[in-house]
Amino acid sequence: MAEHKHGEMNTEVQEKTFEGFVRFTVWSVVVIIGILLFMALVNS
Repeated sequence: MAEHKHGEMNTEVQEKTFEGFVRFTVWSVVVIIGILLFMALVNS
């Protein structure tokens, strides 16, 4: 097993995954707010 050196870990995959998670969360919140506004406008 290779010797671990602090600060040399490749984090590209984790960063892309987190970016996707944040994008999904933002879009989900936008859609939910849109649905709530639509429901408020049609007096649901």
